[in-house]
Amino acid sequence: MHKAIEVLMNEHRLIEQVLGSLETFGSEIEGGLRPERGLLADYGAFFRDFADACHHGKEEDVLFQRMTERGFPRETGPVAVMLYEHKVGRGHVSALRQVGDGTGPLTAVETQLVLENAGAFVPLLRAHIQKEDRILYPMALRLLAAPELDAMVTTFDAFEARMRADGSLDRLHALADRLTAAFRPDPERMAAAAQLVGCGG
Repeated sequence: MHKAIEVLMNEHRLIEQVLGSLETFGSEIEGGLRPERGLLADYGAFFRDFADACHHGKEEDVLFQRMTERGFPRETGPVAVMLYEHKVGRGHVSALRQVGDGTGPLTAVETQLVLENAGAFVPLLRAHIQKEDRILYPMALRLLAAPELDAMVTTFDAFEARMRADGSLDRLHALADRLTAAFRPDPERMAAAAQLVGCGG
């Protein structure tokens, strides 16, 4: 496994933990918990700033770009599917963030909106991660030469250095820790989800 792919897969593991936390949060809401807007804002911030801007940014601007330069189309096939799922996920995260940015207790309509979007987003991103880990990343390793992968690592390192310099990377990791401590992922659910999501997603 090349370091370029290891970086992306390690980010997947962190994202999966926060997905598990969001799943638990949703279950607690279904059980009668009155959700706090601040928590919704926190989940939205993590998925927007880490899962999307940091992780998906590396994929879209670096990995997918390299793959398309080597002949993978952006309009059809695996890269196109990944890009589409990124877009769908952004819609769910945006909905959670909008509720989180509101004021006062959540209305019944807002609570239902949270449950619907969290309930759709968690399995979507879990399946997406499995497709990348099991299908797309192995394709990339076969397609790209070592110098290309090495150059990706250099780009990833520079990106993370900028995030460390302004403190955003540490803040996002701390946010992930807070969320997973507040609503712990259910290991059995996470294991079952990983087994159910096959290579076909």
